[in-house]
Amino acid sequence: MLSISDDKINGVIFHPSPHYDARPDPTDISLLVVHGISLPAGKFGGPYVHDLFMGCLDCQADASFIALEGLRVSAHCFIRRDGQLIQYVPFHQRAWHAGVSSWQGRERCNDFSIGVELEGTDDAPYTEEQYTQLVALSKALMGSYPAITTNRIVGHEHIAPGRKTDPGPAFNWDTFKQRLTHSLECS
Repeated sequence: MLSISDDKINGVIFHPSPHYDARPDPTDISLLVVHGISLPAGKFGGPYVHDLFMGCLDCQADASFIALEGLRVSAHCFIRRDGQLIQYVPFHQRAWHAGVSSWQGRERCNDFSIGVELEGTDDAPYTEEQYTQLVALSKALMGSYPAITTNRIVGHEHIAPGRKTDPGPAFNWDTFKQRLTHSLECS
């Protein structure tokens, strides 16, 4: 079972990303945004997502990385295909994951959200290990930040429609929400 103290997940690898800043109101954490990412696109298991979040991506390592030159992006957490969970930004800080975004009429979702990146693509099924870890993480976050409810867990595609498509049609929202609800009911 995952637990959170001092805005970090206990017992999880923490790599402090330089890509974050202070939230306008650190007590206003009320949205969980699920993303999908792979670098290069469709390739899993390499160091490149980590390097991107840490600000040390070698943009010459792959032709597709040239467009990422100078990009400053992060997420609070990253879940690899095998379920490994890594944290990059403490939850009370603002990670730079959402970009231009809006949820229920409120702009700048980074201000009030937690961003979780799943290693994946829009069209490759996510793994059982990732769903299991995302359920555990979501449950822990909901326990620490009670304004996050099952209705306030969304995809990047929902807060930036037309601009972003992740986690995409390969992410099974019904399965995830059913497992999360069951996990919450069994607590």
